[in-house]
Amino acid sequence: MKGPLFYSKILLFGEYGIIKDSKGLSIPYNFYKGALKISDELTEESVQSNKNLERLATHIELLQETDKYFPQFDLISLRDDLNAGMYFDSSIPQGYGVGSSGALVAAVYDKYAIEKITVLENLTREKLLILKDIFGKIESFFHGKSSGLDPLNSYLSLPILINSQQDIEPAGIPSQLATGKGAVFLLDSGIVGETAPMVNIFMENMKQEGFRAMLKDKFVKYTDMCVEDFLSGDVKGLFGNVKKLSHVVLHNFKPMIPAQFHAIWEKGLDTGDYYLKLCGSGGGGYILGFTEDLEKAKKTLEDYKLEVVYSF
Repeated sequence: MKGPLFYSKILLFGEYGIIKDSKGLSIPYNFYKGALKISDELTEESVQSNKNLERLATHIELLQETDKYFPQFDLISLRDDLNAGMYFDSSIPQGYGVGSSGALVAAVYDKYAIEKITVLENLTREKLLILKDIFGKIESFFHGKSSGLDPLNSYLSLPILINSQQDIEPAGIPSQLATGKGAVFLLDSGIVGETAPMVNIFMENMKQEGFRAMLKDKFVKYTDMCVEDFLSGDVKGLFGNVKKLSHVVLHNFKPMIPAQFHAIWEKGLDTGDYYLKLCGSGGGGYILGFTEDLEKAKKTLEDYKLEVVYSF
């Protein structure tokens, strides 16, 4: 058995801000993917994955017993497949902010939810919010609290525009230019990031009035403008606002940026060759970069491997 593929995602804009109802834009990233699989050849990773899925199945069982709004899953088949050695065969790096647990949750819902909302239906806003809620409850097993957006993106394999926590819709994004010089890229920090500690730091900071004001007046404002510029194809406006956003993040989210990246973050702001921002919760994993001239950015960042995710 090998199930359908579920892809990683990239939250281009909205990390942390979406907790406070900023806009957000999440896109599928097809370079990394995963699928549920049963195979006789078990590796150390697949055994570990099978154990994780066992615990996730228990979490789903509990949700089904205690939450009257939670859908029914075919738990007998799920347990049978787990006993047969099922695991999640995935190339998605964990702790990198590209949605490894989201793809897993999407795959489990797709295979075992009994009356599932399918991608082929007319996806009303109400159905999207129901799916997001279900996915958030399942994914909370991994992160303690989850918006449900990562699994939703992986499940639908569509760009998703987040207008607010209660208003989400599939988004059309401008088609990529194969000949374009500009790009959005991923920079590998070489460190695994953990979501929960980063979110805890953010929540502690939110107790300070100054931080809350910065979030509303600068972070959310520039995030919203970036989303609007990106969707309307206003590249000039986008880079102006990404620069402002990058500056705000460097000066207010320092604990989320690995220390060895503070200098190259600053260098991008000084030279204008590229601008960096968090990819997911930070603390490690990938850092997201925006550049109007990819070749120039590659030269300045020659010690790092850049993965292009979108071309302008």
